[in-house]
Amino acid sequence: MENNFFLDELIGRYPQLAPVKNEIQKAGEYLIDCYQQGKKLLVCGNGGSCSDSDHIVGELMKGFEHSRPIAEFLKKQLSEIDEERGKYLAEKLQHGLPAISLTAHSGLITAVANDTDANLIFAQQVVGYGTPGDVLLAISSSGNSQNVVDAIITAKAKGLIVIGLTGETGGKMKAFCDILINVSGRRTAFVQELHLPVYHTLCLMIENHFFGNQTG
Repeated sequence: MENNFFLDELIGRYPQLAPVKNEIQKAGEYLIDCYQQGKKLLVCGNGGSCSDSDHIVGELMKGFEHSRPIAEFLKKQLSEIDEERGKYLAEKLQHGLPAISLTAHSGLITAVANDTDANLIFAQQVVGYGTPGDVLLAISSSGNSQNVVDAIITAKAKGLIVIGLTGETGGKMKAFCDILINVSGRRTAFVQELHLPVYHTLCLMIENHFFGNQTG
């Protein structure tokens, strides 16, 4: 696989992740296939994992380490609509890999929490956004966060692929995930410290697959 370099580099820097190397590789393959099929990624988590969800979306929706020029037809259309500003947009805009953080919509989240059940804040969004073939990346250091588990159950019912990012036990999530990346450790801080290099590696793998031959 062309992305073995990123995995080998990851394990070299974090040898404690060696037991989940195959799971990380499979997760990368699922995500690449998702984007090849024109689908999208949904991400959710609480607390530090909420911040991780936003972080992941930031790496995917714009350039991370590679140049991502937009398609020539879009550049042309922008210039035709407005020659001056369109040219600027054509030069500056970057190709995005569709990803949505389910933690980012405070109005919707508070409405669901107030009107129905706080545990449904992510599941409700999966109902609205999710389509078969999309991927849900569900993050919980314990694997037991009820709102995350409910999102996973809903995602499975809607035909999404579910990748879980957890601590070593996997918690309740492990029963429902297609791929479970359960990093070593049970203390929240230590688990979250390992989650970041895992999802950075996934983002690098995805970006390299689609944009690794780009220049500029």
